[in-house]
Amino acid sequence: MFADIADVFVAGDILWYPVEKNKKCLAPDAMVVFGIPKGDRRSYKQWEENNIAPQVVFEILSSSNTTKEMANKLLFYQRYGVEEYYIYDPETVDLTGLQRSGEDLEVIEEMNGRVSPRSSVTG
Repeated sequence: MFADIADVFVAGDILWYPVEKNKKCLAPDAMVVFGIPKGDRRSYKQWEENNIAPQVVFEILSSSNTTKEMANKLLFYQRYGVEEYYIYDPETVDLTGLQRSGEDLEVIEEMNGRVSPRSSVTG
C-alpha cells in the first residue's frame, strides 16, 4: 500500500525505543510510521527519527500472550503516542481497534467496514 511513498516506514517485529537513555521498548508485530524515509533499521529509535512515534501499530495474538502483557502494551502505546492500535486474534477471527482521543486510546465501536484514517493517505 505504501511501497511508492518515500516517507512511510513499515516494519515488523523490531524494537521500538521511544525515549533516549530509557531501556523501555516494545516490538510491535507491525508498525507504520508516516513522515520518515524507508530504510533498514535494526531497531526504531524514536529520538533519531525526528521524534516521530509509530502512528499505527498491529498486534497478532497468540496463545502465549497474557492479559497482563496486552494491558501493558496498551499502556505503552497510549503513553508514547500511537494513534491507532489494532489487535487481531486469528483463533477467533476477531479484530479490535483503538484510536487516539486526546491522551487515551479508545475502543473503536464498529470495526466492520472501517478504513483507517491513515490508510487513505496518498503519495
